[in-house]
Amino acid sequence: MRVLLIGSGGREHALAAALNRDPQLEELHVAPGNPGIAAIALCHAINVDDNSAVVSLAQKLRIDLVVVGPEKPLVNGLSDALKVAGIACFGPSQAAAQLEGSKDFAKKVMSDAGVPTARSFTCTNKSEVEAALDTFGAPYVVKHDGLAAGKGVVVTDDRSAAIEHALLSPRVVIEEFLDGPEVSLFGISDGTRVIAMQPAQDFKRAFDGDLGPNTGGMGAYSPLPWAPADIIEETLEKVLKPTINEMAKRGTPFVGLLYAGLALTSKGLRVIEFNARFGDPETEVLLPRLKTPLAQLLYKAATGLLTDEMTLDWSDDSAVTVVLASQGYPAAPVTGLPITGISDQSGAAVFHAGTTLQDGVLHSAGGRVLAVTGIGSDLTDARDQAYLAISRITLHGSHYRSDIALDASIAEKGK
Repeated sequence: MRVLLIGSGGREHALAAALNRDPQLEELHVAPGNPGIAAIALCHAINVDDNSAVVSLAQKLRIDLVVVGPEKPLVNGLSDALKVAGIACFGPSQAAAQLEGSKDFAKKVMSDAGVPTARSFTCTNKSEVEAALDTFGAPYVVKHDGLAAGKGVVVTDDRSAAIEHALLSPRVVIEEFLDGPEVSLFGISDGTRVIAMQPAQDFKRAFDGDLGPNTGGMGAYSPLPWAPADIIEETLEKVLKPTINEMAKRGTPFVGLLYAGLALTSKGLRVIEFNARFGDPETEVLLPRLKTPLAQLLYKAATGLLTDEMTLDWSDDSAVTVVLASQGYPAAPVTGLPITGISDQSGAAVFHAGTTLQDGVLHSAGGRVLAVTGIGSDLTDARDQAYLAISRITLHGSHYRSDIALDASIAEKGK
């Protein structure tokens, strides 16, 4: 099988590594890729927001399957363009990708499908915003309607800050605050059927103790020893299957990865958000544990060949991912600085998220620079591996959270 992977971040590096483990993979191409991916795949420097350029590359390379990592090409209709050209694509159509592209659309789908979620109002002016905020009270939850690279959501007790954030977007969704721990759970769908992956938990705040601004994600871990034993089955029956069925009923079947961000509240499971692609950094923590051949799995999903009997095979190991971020991230990341100490990392995988080569020397090129995943027999062991590896890496001014999976590892030891 010849596969073309779209993207350039840590998520795509983890996808590339997992695809490479599939015995049926003949060639792996990535556009545009990054220096880490270039060590394990053939990279092509094209503009992946240009659908015609991606289609032309896929045709030239005689690609059997295109796997789309980031959300923007999906919302731009890349999957539709590939379908017209007769090329299988793991990633939803432009219409189906609106589950991520519009918070308002996702809320309407959830309502029609009977999926449990937070009460909300969609607002387009200041008076509507103020009325919605006052209806729910603090903490205030304000979400920009469109794509915002994981930074369009503000949760604050400051009403003025909530209004200020709301007015940065022409349309916002304001929700009631959901208590309880958050969980990420992915479903792989062929438009009719859906298979759930194992849950993970990510850390969105920039600093230890869940302090600081929201980010694209500063770390993650899996499995979740504290999660209810039936969380996968409950999410399948209450969230993933009803949503996939509703999208098919609307004439816009969802083919690809449906990411459900969940809150395990005092009133039960609730959906916080949907994404239409693999999460980042959850992908970096989940895929190293997946034993099922990934290229074959995604090809079956892309071509409508999943079956109700299919299950995924997982390692019993635990995994912890810690993100190394540039100085100033998320507000104003400092980039262009040299990185050393990545090589010779046993017990951990280092995924490149925002890197570039300058005269043969690795440099930072983004806010999130590296995602370091430790693998171990339990979360404590996996944490030790991840933090040992990241401590050996040098990038001036960089920062990372020291508490990824800390509480869960302590609780696991206490069981």
